[in-house]
Amino acid sequence: MDHPLAMDEDGNALLAFHPAGEPVRRDDAPMPLALAALWHGDLLLLVFNRERARWELPGGLIDPGETPRQAAVRELREETGRQVEDLTFAGYARFALGAGRRIEYAALYAARVTGAVVAYDGFVPGAEISAVTWWDGARRLPGRVQPLDAALARLARRHLDRSAGDPAVSARHPTGHPTGPPTGHPTAPDGHVADGRSTVAREGPHPRFRSGGRS
Repeated sequence: MDHPLAMDEDGNALLAFHPAGEPVRRDDAPMPLALAALWHGDLLLLVFNRERARWELPGGLIDPGETPRQAAVRELREETGRQVEDLTFAGYARFALGAGRRIEYAALYAARVTGAVVAYDGFVPGAEISAVTWWDGARRLPGRVQPLDAALARLARRHLDRSAGDPAVSARHPTGHPTGPPTGHPTAPDGHVADGRSTVAREGPHPRFRSGGRS
């Protein structure tokens, strides 16, 4: 049995992460999901999903006719307001989901934002995503952070660090678009400032993944 890299409280497990070239195809299980890990120094961009009441990486289902890269770019724009075309393909993740231990894959993309950035530039709360934040990995947030996503973000950052000195990789995938310094506090899901003092009233049993992937 695979020893998981990470698990969440619903029993979903990150079984493995495979750095690979793009495109990638898996025949043993579906790959319905694309995720994006955006780093600014030691800060990671997370979004708060209203239904699952969790902080997650931007991402979602790959639409019919889309490539995983196109889906990652679209989801990042729709969920955070950031248009980042030059994502680096970090690899693909293998999950065991739910009580049935259903196997699925996700494509993982990453980018670094250099220079100053406006923390929430372009973000508009919507029906699915209510807040965004740049997270340092330690600061307490109002609501849970999805541990599978946190593990994937660290793996994506490691890939970016390794590829930073490779001119071929840098030429194909330059860093993300700067827009001005993360300032202020993130907006909490309940509308309060996410400074660690607020709490999320609703933390329902919504799984991080559902059949067929994540919306």
